[in-house]
Amino acid sequence: MSVETVTIERLGAQGDGIATVGGEPVYVGYTLPGERVTINRIGSRGEAVSIDASAPERTSPPCRHFGPSSDRCGGCLLQHLDINYYNSWKKQLVADALSARGIDADIAPLIACRTGSRRRAVFSARAVKGGIVLGFNRAGTHTIADIRECAVLRPSIVEALPGLRTLAGAIARGGKPFRLQVLESLTGLDVAVDGLRGLPEKQRQEAIGRALELGYARLSLGTEILVEARKPLLRFAGIDVSPPPAGFVQASAEAQEAMIETVAAHLDGAKRIADLFSGCGTFALPLARHGAVDAVESDGAALKALDHAARHTPGLKPVTVERRDLFRRPVTAAELKKTDAIVFDPPRAGAQAQAREIAASGVAKAAAVSCNPATLARDLRILIDGGFKLVSVTPIDQFLWSPHVEAIALLER
Repeated sequence: MSVETVTIERLGAQGDGIATVGGEPVYVGYTLPGERVTINRIGSRGEAVSIDASAPERTSPPCRHFGPSSDRCGGCLLQHLDINYYNSWKKQLVADALSARGIDADIAPLIACRTGSRRRAVFSARAVKGGIVLGFNRAGTHTIADIRECAVLRPSIVEALPGLRTLAGAIARGGKPFRLQVLESLTGLDVAVDGLRGLPEKQRQEAIGRALELGYARLSLGTEILVEARKPLLRFAGIDVSPPPAGFVQASAEAQEAMIETVAAHLDGAKRIADLFSGCGTFALPLARHGAVDAVESDGAALKALDHAARHTPGLKPVTVERRDLFRRPVTAAELKKTDAIVFDPPRAGAQAQAREIAASGVAKAAAVSCNPATLARDLRILIDGGFKLVSVTPIDQFLWSPHVEAIALLER
């Protein structure tokens, strides 16, 4: 380890400040461009000892759990950054990823994320001497930082933290860590426990009793529903859906609605639409108001939720569902022969094989939704090389103060 003084030159893609030492980059967390910083350096990593000259963009973090100290929460990395600079940086992440693939695009202004808007969180928990710790991992470790507040989460989840601790205390086994995935639904909190292999009957009954006392809509152990006082409901552009336990949904309802609106406007007029990686119907169900939709997804529980909502929502055009691993078996160009438009929203790995089939098809319009600008750019390169024109790219933030950013790219032939 060496003690050095460096000047931070830029902000990296993961939110670290980057300095150059001996011609090599050194990454220093919680620092900003233009700052003069004394660091302890080990290889390419530096830990700030003192900030000798602060950047004008540095601001006071709103949460007491934020910061470089080893006992702080690592859920947020950028609360010290002025929000306008932060929004510009997130937009630039998308622009840089596209540029790296030779894609020149006008990036729309970022759809920003409000504080207190995230409706889904995955907490880590474990029993310790004297009680339960529940929160998020400390930066760069597997140690849980016990949190009492959070500026990112919906108020209903923050208010539920004491109750979640009592629930965690009821199911904790020794000192083994486990997770609580919490979703704010329209009918109450939906809580799914993960990381515990079964529970003795006494603990199961105690957990059920706690969940009922606390007024949760549902409590699950993995995918097994322990108790469901009310079906958890989410609303996709006015259509109610009950997601499966621990199922994927967009982290912010506001971001979700902006995404639906953007995609629906672009695909307006299409008579037959394919929704690939459809989940439980974020796009498929609203799009079915105007055209027939073929929804394809590998998660059977998510497809079941989508199908149930489609069958019980009056006025929708026909919706078909198919369970299919699109990484191993993408929908082929031949199968898309009667499809007018496509929306695809894959996991972070992107949809390389599927993009090739879309490029080879005769589909006229496409909307690519992604939480990873790098794989989005790769897939867009395939589509553009296959004859599509990139119409617009809109970055969307629903992971406030983190390096993660969503984007929607709209294409047409």
